[in-house]
Amino acid sequence: MDKKNALRAGALAAGTTLMMLLMSSPALALARDDGDDPGTGLSVIETLGLYVLAPLVLFAVIAGLVMVLDKSKHRVTKTKAKA
Repeated sequence: MDKKNALRAGALAAGTTLMMLLMSSPALALARDDGDDPGTGLSVIETLGLYVLAPLVLFAVIAGLVMVLDKSKHRVTKTKAKA
């Protein structure tokens, strides 16, 4: 029964992916709309900085602030219950 369900799930995933690829039309992306004014593209370095480096720096800053501003002085550890 597991093999039948796995085959059904695989067929559904493949069919859905195929339909999404067929329904999307990349040729329509070339048609310009009225008022469309795209800017200049980003270089590879700018893209990596914006989508990789900036989130990592933001995460580090937030984590650092949480650690520095942590007011608890005493860490509570769990003790084993005596049986």
